[in-house]
Amino acid sequence: CTIVMSTLNSSSIPASFLLIGMPGLEDVYGWISIPFSLMFLTSFVGNGLVLLVITCDDKLRQPLYLFLAMLAACDFMFSLFTSPSVLGIYWCNSQLIRSQICLLQMFFIHSLSVIESALLVAMAFDRFVAICHPLRYTAILTNSVVTKIGLASALRGICIVFPIPFLTRRFPYCKSHRLSHSYCLHQDVIRLACADTTVNSLYGLIAVLLTKGLDSMFIIISYGTILQTVLSIKGNDARVKALSTCVCHVCAVLLFYVPLIGLSVVHRFGKHASPLLPVLMADVYLLVPPVINPVIYSIKTKQIRQKIPNVFSFLLSHLRCGLAPGLPI
Repeated sequence: CTIVMSTLNSSSIPASFLLIGMPGLEDVYGWISIPFSLMFLTSFVGNGLVLLVITCDDKLRQPLYLFLAMLAACDFMFSLFTSPSVLGIYWCNSQLIRSQICLLQMFFIHSLSVIESALLVAMAFDRFVAICHPLRYTAILTNSVVTKIGLASALRGICIVFPIPFLTRRFPYCKSHRLSHSYCLHQDVIRLACADTTVNSLYGLIAVLLTKGLDSMFIIISYGTILQTVLSIKGNDARVKALSTCVCHVCAVLLFYVPLIGLSVVHRFGKHASPLLPVLMADVYLLVPPVINPVIYSIKTKQIRQKIPNVFSFLLSHLRCGLAPGLPI
């Protein structure tokens, strides 16, 4: 990060950008901050608990749970990199963000989005192997393979998004420095540039098509094959049981892709819509999945649901020991 920031300092970008929260609702920012604060708190606690449960229990060192731990880590970092600017606006009305910090935030938001998309594909592949080739499941998805898939997902996200801040910083910004959201997004920043942004726009489009476009296609193909296999199973109970193992992942996919499609439609066709609409859609796309994913998996996954009270008991006992080490527990 130090190298990146020192390079960005030499660019022609302005000293800072102005972040926007909810246009026209500035008088009620104090009230708006409450649901946003609860969302980030839920995201940190929920994803942290999922990570803690999976990493501390050897019985959960299985492909499905390892992928879930990676997804929880990704969602945790999503909230970590978006919460300072979002809560700064609604808590303190602090709308200015240094341009170098803005570009770094932009890099992390977009790279984590690509990584999460890849993890959703990996989880779809996990369900495909488990349902369509159950006898080969342990042979195909070993812990080593799962680790390599996770590393490949992270490297893909970082490598694809890495050029974007450097392509963005080279523009002169003579227009307004007012952004449209509570955080920095690539398409929002280049909109303010006083230069030809064709390269950035093409690179962003190709990157989206090669990542989320292909990922969504692989997920659809996986579930098409899964449905075909499930329908060939004799007995309704067996079919329901097979499909029930996919419920959490389907919810995670819908939470990720439906707001993304909605945001794209609003940006493309909603020119006469309220300025609040794209802001709300972007907030749903970026902030809601990290909140809902751990809730869904905690409720629907029996192994995780049963372990969470044990984690709370463990943390509480250690907290009491720390506060009063001489007292019996």
